[in-house]
Amino acid sequence: MTDTLVKTAAAQPADTSNRKAELLSTTVQHIDITSFDARPIVDAMKKMSFTSRDLGRATEIYNQMLGDRDCTIFLVIAGSTSAGGCMDLYAELVRNNMVDGIVATGATIVDMDFFEGLGHKHYQALEVPDDDTLRSLYIDRIYDTYIDEEQLQDCDHTIGALCEQLEPKAYSSRAFIREMGKYLVEHGKKENSLVKLAYEHDVPIFCPAFVDSSAGFGLVKHQVDRMKAGKPYLMIDAVADFRELTQIKIEAGTTGLLMIGGGVPKNFIQDTVVCAEILGHEDVQVHKYAVQITVADVRDGACSSSTLQEAASWGKVNTGIEQMVFAEAGSVMPLLASDAYHRGLWKDRPERRWAKLFA
Repeated sequence: MTDTLVKTAAAQPADTSNRKAELLSTTVQHIDITSFDARPIVDAMKKMSFTSRDLGRATEIYNQMLGDRDCTIFLVIAGSTSAGGCMDLYAELVRNNMVDGIVATGATIVDMDFFEGLGHKHYQALEVPDDDTLRSLYIDRIYDTYIDEEQLQDCDHTIGALCEQLEPKAYSSRAFIREMGKYLVEHGKKENSLVKLAYEHDVPIFCPAFVDSSAGFGLVKHQVDRMKAGKPYLMIDAVADFRELTQIKIEAGTTGLLMIGGGVPKNFIQDTVVCAEILGHEDVQVHKYAVQITVADVRDGACSSSTLQEAASWGKVNTGIEQMVFAEAGSVMPLLASDAYHRGLWKDRPERRWAKLFA
């Protein structure tokens, strides 16, 4: 923690510090998909109706992706499921070669996973006092989950310090996040970090809106300080993000999408098909398999809520093997992932290690 943050904490009255400690007393425990076998319940849900049957079919499609030896699987994450208890779930998918590439929000990768990789925690909000009170205590809230703002600022400053160690040039978010993974290998305090495991398994991570996260603060401070000193500075190249991800799509051929939430990550990975066509690869395949888990309302015209059938009109997704699941992802992803883990189709999958494409 920086001197500034230490001073902030020290300045709090004892009763305030005690109140903060009370509120941050119960850590979020991330679910372990290897500790239980969801196959029986998923098989039973396939025989039901409504969301249960949708989840059953979505799980079947994900297992089809794992069983298709030619299929590159992209894990696409938006929203706060990592903070809410799915962090180790996503890490397990990387560890067991169940995904080959990741597209996510900066919050998922930096504010949540890298944050815990540094040794910090997310906390269950057992009570929700007035949010102005939380602000006075430097506690940030995500629905019923708390984050210590002082710890989050440590994450900001760590990103800034990492910038100072790197060559001042343009980096895609993938290239910068790979450096974050390397940092966690050397200095991290959590084995089950998605960022760390992705680095070790050469699984590329893309964040198309990378600076819309805790990393943004560290990157801005790095640039401002360097500009004041008349020195060259590091920058994130968003165009390189799109080019690199499209290159993987072109090389991969058959692809499948496992999407949690929607927004920018969803649109970004789907757009690779169109971008490949623009680059002259008219034979590029649409994404063969697609699953999306979301609670977004389909009536508002947003990308988060647009159905996979709608995406077919843009030439992005195959309409034959797709499933929308309208459910809060934290309640259904553990079932889908545990089912796939215990069916074991991942055991015979070839490793793709797409990050090596850019070595």
